[in-house]
Amino acid sequence: MRDNSAHLGGRWTRSVHRRRAVGVVCALVLAVLGPLTATPAAQAAPAAQVTTVSGQGTHTVVTWGASAERQGAGPADRSYRLIVRTSVGGADLRIRLSNAFGEHPVTFASAYAGLRKQGAELVRGSNRQLTFGRAASVTVPAGETVLSDPLPGKLAAESDLVVSLYVTGAQGPTTGHGMAMQTSYAAAGDHAAEDGAANWTDPMGSWYWLDAVSVTTSARVGAVVTLGDSITDGWASTTDGNRRWPDYLSRRLRAASGTTVKGVVNEGISGNKVLADGAGESALNRLERDVLSHPGVSTVFLFEGINDIKAHTGVTADDLIAGYRQIIDRAHTAGKCVVGATVMPFKGWYEYDDEAEAVRRGVNDWIRNSGAFDAVTDFDRITRNPYDHQRILPFFDGGDHLHPNDKGMQAMADAVDLSALRCAR
Repeated sequence: MRDNSAHLGGRWTRSVHRRRAVGVVCALVLAVLGPLTATPAAQAAPAAQVTTVSGQGTHTVVTWGASAERQGAGPADRSYRLIVRTSVGGADLRIRLSNAFGEHPVTFASAYAGLRKQGAELVRGSNRQLTFGRAASVTVPAGETVLSDPLPGKLAAESDLVVSLYVTGAQGPTTGHGMAMQTSYAAAGDHAAEDGAANWTDPMGSWYWLDAVSVTTSARVGAVVTLGDSITDGWASTTDGNRRWPDYLSRRLRAASGTTVKGVVNEGISGNKVLADGAGESALNRLERDVLSHPGVSTVFLFEGINDIKAHTGVTADDLIAGYRQIIDRAHTAGKCVVGATVMPFKGWYEYDDEAEAVRRGVNDWIRNSGAFDAVTDFDRITRNPYDHQRILPFFDGGDHLHPNDKGMQAMADAVDLSALRCAR
């Protein structure tokens, strides 16, 4: 696979936990694992092994995720070829399938995982069947999720993983992630086991049912979950380019030798709010499912608030701060570090006005100075126009004065102090 490691630029992050300093983190170089390959053992291994060859403990860490949302009705006899980008490498891949927003059971008659060659075509021989309780198919009740058995073999960091599902009996609303910024594919009938692309003639811009992938790796390795809205989801970044700011952060973490945080999970939803449901459940309501339920998460990166502010629903800075405090408290109770990011400028966006700007400034002042977060990343400072602090820098503007382009996304990732992603919890 191509190494798209981002250039390491200037950083505008300051730590605020304890005496506003982040403790020294231990160094770790995570070996890049080989492609997804079978091991001699044919039986499914446990989710986490007791020791590795080197004697270090291991555990399960999430390597990819996408927030579950309510989607429209799906065909009852259809295959889905879902393309996702891993972050941390490891062994014993597992997938999580979600029927969180379904109103009826859905049956996954077969499921496969392989590596992409190009488009919907897989690397020949890489497509391997997944099982659920050692069975080839599984039915997931409405509102529930299911984990696959571990798939023996290794999966490299920064791989284009392809999960192919054959779905039967689907009716009513489905569960998926609407704005993938990644082309996946669908086909009528059962084609999940195929390596070739001939039958996968229906490109699509959403992911369906798949909401997480995890691997087994060193117990010292953790993951950061980015909880956010459309900016985190990647709106205005290049489709199929993996140029969302969490993607750039993932490449930085992979190249870095001074941090044990290697997994990056993007849990952004376009239009999402901290306090109110609408475009997906609110950050408060989806925190458990989209963040805390994932294995191996050490850090929550909270970057939300602009949709609460610009919607003009009467939300005040104090209202948002109360929501942030709830997220921080719940994450801390779960033993996670919490990094907060300031809300970026949006003058020029059609909903901008002085009242909303005053709320944004009040929220950012609290994020910077309250000490409530374990660390703070100042996205406002790094992306704003130095001649007009209410506007995004034109060089970073994706065109609508709210969403950054690829350069802005990279600047955001470069602004994160990698050492601040770990705290003494």
